[in-house]
Amino acid sequence: MDRINRILWGLVFIVLGIIIALNVFNIIDFNIFFRGWWTLFIIVPCFIGLFDNTNESKMGNIIGLVIGVLLLLMCNNLIRFDIIIKLFIPAIFVIIGLYLILGSSINSKVKEKINSTNKDNLESIVATFAEKNEKPNKFNGAKIDAIFGSVYLDLSESSIKNESVIVATGIFGSVNIKVPEDAEVKIKSTPIFGGVSNKSKGKNEKKIIYIEAYAVFGSVDIK
Repeated sequence: MDRINRILWGLVFIVLGIIIALNVFNIIDFNIFFRGWWTLFIIVPCFIGLFDNTNESKMGNIIGLVIGVLLLLMCNNLIRFDIIIKLFIPAIFVIIGLYLILGSSINSKVKEKINSTNKDNLESIVATFAEKNEKPNKFNGAKIDAIFGSVYLDLSESSIKNESVIVATGIFGSVNIKVPEDAEVKIKSTPIFGGVSNKSKGKNEKKIIYIEAYAVFGSVDIK
């Protein structure tokens, strides 16, 4: 979590604490459990995620924020369900447009390298309702799937060839990858109600790890 994220989350808890205290002393009369209060669990994380500098893509946060706001408006009878249905197709076009704009910043070389890799030849690491820890001596690439589970891949002391590819997917699960300090990470990410962060700082054109990350209600963290 970077500094901006910590500040924003800190403000959320401070405001919440002040509201509860004012309610206790009857200074204000504010019902915390207002209509659609549960949508805040979608809106707040997605909004803060827009300011996360370690997240390569904001698309998942944008979609989540829009859905959360629409649900909140529906709960308070400010917008009807039939109107949302009518706006569904226009919204799809808007989302596609945003994806094209925001996705254009992804390094074309990263996409080219990942797409040219035969993913069937990658070592498979799967954790379903389980936890897996891997620390290979030699590493030539991997396909990681964490489904309601977690995978920790430690490459800090692994022998890595010049270029390696990792396809990491976290579905209601988490993937944590620790890369060597002398390796450079180039990432293509698709978070959907999840988060992808890259905290690695290595810069080395002779040792590159290409990572394709998917986070669906889960997380993929690289450090």
